[in-house]
Amino acid sequence: MEKCDVAIVGAGPYGLSAAAHLTRVKGLEMRLFGKPMSFWERHMPEGMFLRSPWDGSHLSDPENRFTLDAYRSLNGDRQLKDPIPLKNFVAYGHWFRRQAGLLPDGRSVIQVALAPEGYQLVLEDGKAILARRVVVASGIQPFAYRPKLFENLPVSSVSHTSEHTDFRRFQGKQVMVIGGGQSALESAALLAETGAQAEVLIRRSAIHWLGRHQLLQSMGVAWLLYGRGGIGQPGISLIVQRPNLFRRLPRRLQDLWGARAMRPAGAGWLKPRTQNVTFHLGRLVDSVRLQGERLRLQTDDGSEHIVDHVLLGTGYRVNVALCSFLAPALLRRVDLAEGYPRLDAGFETSSPGLHFLGAPAAWSFGPLMKFVAGTEFAARRLLQRVAGTARVQVASGETSGFPVQAAQV
Repeated sequence: MEKCDVAIVGAGPYGLSAAAHLTRVKGLEMRLFGKPMSFWERHMPEGMFLRSPWDGSHLSDPENRFTLDAYRSLNGDRQLKDPIPLKNFVAYGHWFRRQAGLLPDGRSVIQVALAPEGYQLVLEDGKAILARRVVVASGIQPFAYRPKLFENLPVSSVSHTSEHTDFRRFQGKQVMVIGGGQSALESAALLAETGAQAEVLIRRSAIHWLGRHQLLQSMGVAWLLYGRGGIGQPGISLIVQRPNLFRRLPRRLQDLWGARAMRPAGAGWLKPRTQNVTFHLGRLVDSVRLQGERLRLQTDDGSEHIVDHVLLGTGYRVNVALCSFLAPALLRRVDLAEGYPRLDAGFETSSPGLHFLGAPAAWSFGPLMKFVAGTEFAARRLLQRVAGTARVQVASGETSGFPVQAAQV
């Protein structure tokens, strides 16, 4: 059976960034599994733009050589700027992989289970590999949230925004979007632009549009109030940008400020594109039932809406138990908090050698981990932990300043 020191499950921004950092360590046997940028290609709609600002959308490599700025310069696309089109971000991810010299194994991991000296990974073709450490960077798709009210309705009538790459199938249809965040609002705009009758039902009494960060950024003073990812309110954003500080705050403050940083909102540049969208504010759905091939929704104010389809822009709720590839016996060894794994400073769980990056790390390190902007901190911390305590030669021939013991992993 094949063996390696570190197996990374997932080749999105976090998996690619982690792999780019670990390749610095000479003698480390690392394997990267998954199709690069597949979530962004398969679960986000054509025509989408990133809500994250330019400075918060770089993938991370040890020397910061493969940034969006470098991609724009080297590819001659000097018109590329905020907001970043999805197709360009996906292309950037593939460019990053090539520049970093990463060769992912495109096979999916269908199971990670305990083994005598680490973990056994079973691949989609039935083959297995043993790894001393496993880094889970598999993205958020398993965590797509569907309110119970819509659970038993057919997929032809109710779907989640992550299930679509093309909204043209809804042309001429009446679609009710549920949610008030970027995903819901941008989906509604795209629906309207493709000829659907788009409505949005939001439980809050007003839509929160983001715009101040972009204004301050154009003035060159955004850094005084916001972290690079532009996540959260002024001031809180700076704390969120410092995961080591955030994780040391009392849990009460972490929960309070984390919720404020993640409140549903839409990018300011999106607002003009929603002019042909009908909004129902301050409403909750009380009941929903099929009426022929359509759906009848009743809201808490007594009004009714009959639509062809309900699109759930209800976001994601992390629960690592929903990661179907994690064996039950392994999950029982992982200390969880509200569905999130409790992680130490090296992103390691209570099961030694098992790490989580990305959104599952948000309970331990704050909301920055739910954004691409968190890749640099996470990848560097992972490198420190994997490498250990001895100074070793890195692949470039330099000596790493990090405490490392990669060759002995």
